[in-house]
Amino acid sequence: MTQGTAMADDPILIQRRGAAEIVSLNRPQALNTLDEPLTFALRDYFAGLAERLDVRVVVLRAEGRAFCAGLDLGGWENDGSRGTLQHYWRLQRAITGLLELMRACPQPIIGLGHGAACGAGFSLLLASDVRFGTSDLRMNAAYIKVGLGGCDLGCSYFLPRLVGASVASEYMLTGRFMTADKALSCGLLSEVVAPDALLDTGLALAEEMAANAPMGLRLTKDAINRNLDARSLSDAMALEDRQQVMMLMSEDFEEGVAAFRERRPPQYRDR
Repeated sequence: MTQGTAMADDPILIQRRGAAEIVSLNRPQALNTLDEPLTFALRDYFAGLAERLDVRVVVLRAEGRAFCAGLDLGGWENDGSRGTLQHYWRLQRAITGLLELMRACPQPIIGLGHGAACGAGFSLLLASDVRFGTSDLRMNAAYIKVGLGGCDLGCSYFLPRLVGASVASEYMLTGRFMTADKALSCGLLSEVVAPDALLDTGLALAEEMAANAPMGLRLTKDAINRNLDARSLSDAMALEDRQQVMMLMSEDFEEGVAAFRERRPPQYRDR
C-alpha cells in the first residue's frame, strides 16, 4: 500500500513526505486495535524497510480518536486447523515479531501517540525510537488487568530501560494508566504537543534526522540498540569506534566536512 494506491479500508495508510514515510494505523472504528490484517500489514511493511534505503525515517501514527487500544482478540480467526495453544502462540509471536522488526529496521521510528495506547498499543510506542504525544494520551500495560502477567510484548524489556525499574514496575504491577505529563516527566515522551501540531512535530524531527548522512543515521540507530545491552563501557566504545572508522572512509564524510567549511547544507549521496 503506497501513496496513491492506498484504500480507505486498508489496515494501514502510507504517505511519503520527502525522505520520510508516514504509516497510519487505519482501524479507527475499532480504536486501531490489532487484528490479524493490521498486524501482518505492519509486519510486512517493517520487514520490507531493510531493502528500502530511500526511506530514511518512519513516522508512526493512527487515524481516529485513539492510537491503539490494544489487541483485538476477536480479530484473530482460528479456522480449526490449530489447537487453542497453537492459535494463541501464533497470535503472540505475530505481534512480538512485529516489535522485533521495528527495532531491527535501519530507519528511526518516530511514534506519535494520542488517546488510548493500551497493551499492544503501548508496546508499539515503546518500540519506537522517539515518542511525541498529545495531552490526552493514556498508556498502560493492560495485560495484568485481564488476568495475565503485566510483562508482555516487550514491555518488561523496553519500559525499565526508558523510565527506570521503579517507575516501570509501578505501572506493570498495577496496569494503571500513565498520563502524557507523567510520561514527559520520566523521559518516555520527548514533548507533549497540541493535537493539530502532532504530525508536524514528528515530520519536523524526521526532516532534521534525514538531513544527516544516510549511513550515519542507520548506524546510529544500530549502535543505540546494541549498546542498550552492552556488557561494559569498553564494549560500547568498541562498537562506536568501528562505526566511526567506517564512516571516515565514506564519501559522505568528505562531503560533510566540505559543507561545514563552506558553510552550506551538505549534499549526501549515501556513498
